[in-house]
Amino acid sequence: MVNKKLLSIIETLNDELIGVYRKLHQYPELPNEEFETTKMIKQLLAEVGIEVLNLPLKTGLVAEVKGNPNGPVVAIRCDIDALPILEETNLSYKSKIDGKMHACGHDFHTAAILGAAYLVKKYQPSLIGTVRFIFQPAEEIGEGAKKIIDTGVLDDVDVIFGLHNVPDAEVGIMGIKSGPVTAAVDRFEIKITGVGSHAARPEKGVDPIIIASNIVTSLQTIVSRNVSPAENALLSVTHIQGGNTWNVIPESAYLQGTVRTLDEKVRELIPKRMNEIINGIAQSYGGSAELIWHSGSPATNNTEEWAEYSANLGKKVGYTVKSISMGLEGEDFAYYQKKIPGAFIIIGTGLSHAHHHPEYKVDENAILQCAKYFAQLAEGALKELVDKNYR
Repeated sequence: MVNKKLLSIIETLNDELIGVYRKLHQYPELPNEEFETTKMIKQLLAEVGIEVLNLPLKTGLVAEVKGNPNGPVVAIRCDIDALPILEETNLSYKSKIDGKMHACGHDFHTAAILGAAYLVKKYQPSLIGTVRFIFQPAEEIGEGAKKIIDTGVLDDVDVIFGLHNVPDAEVGIMGIKSGPVTAAVDRFEIKITGVGSHAARPEKGVDPIIIASNIVTSLQTIVSRNVSPAENALLSVTHIQGGNTWNVIPESAYLQGTVRTLDEKVRELIPKRMNEIINGIAQSYGGSAELIWHSGSPATNNTEEWAEYSANLGKKVGYTVKSISMGLEGEDFAYYQKKIPGAFIIIGTGLSHAHHHPEYKVDENAILQCAKYFAQLAEGALKELVDKNYR
């Protein structure tokens, strides 16, 4: 028998989900601090009888709607964390937490996938497998997906789907393509050592600022001259530090930045060339340099079969489907795709400022259509797996 509370929610689903979205937006929580967000989602799921799995997670959760226990398993993932940004919108439901904001649309993702869970729950008696809904913490710092994976809850999942909104596409636009949709995200540090001296006696020292300046300009030749123009790659130095007064040549300097790539071979090439360049330049000036490389999430990688299936379903439910990606932004959904086939799907949420901007907004009209789509995607993928003898 279907839960009466669920039937009531389904009848007014658009209003229900907008209400959830606005509450999430008003009370954003940073990565690994999503305690109240997790509590709210658990309560909403419990009210309609959706099971929350008992997993060793401090924040975030995985819920399950089980039909035929011998059928395939499909996972749908959204993320729940916010950013340390002071909101500057004029929304009536703007953030009530000073210095914190859902400036990347994770509140939209959560509301939409909660709606999908409601819809899948309604049809649980006829479900030919299991659908797991991942409400993932800590996406913004690239940690949450690995925490979910480490619980083992995805070990029997046959296919996984995720979503991200884009603020440069109208409501009703869907972006889906096979291959990479987001980039691998790596961080680097460069520590440069010279010899300090009086600014009036530069010949007595080795100027690390000169070394750093030459390194910054030379690193740009990696993308322009070592990577094919047909490949997308980015190398940006975003932090430079050296010295603390006007009349002293310092002993050291420091650089920091990011590398974004779509191809794994290019990803391996760039730090190799960086090492060659920074050491060559530093030695030529009489100093030394050290590259410290921090590997982040890999590039997402949509399975061709599931990208095509997702696109075809999108057209059927009224989306205008385009072959677009998020460019060189990063996404830890890529960790799931290292283990499980599936697709990462882009949803238009109206024209707005870019992600991570203090005036970023989402058009609420996108929520219900997205919820319905992912519910149908979960159910349809189960049928597709059965038809193709998934195991």
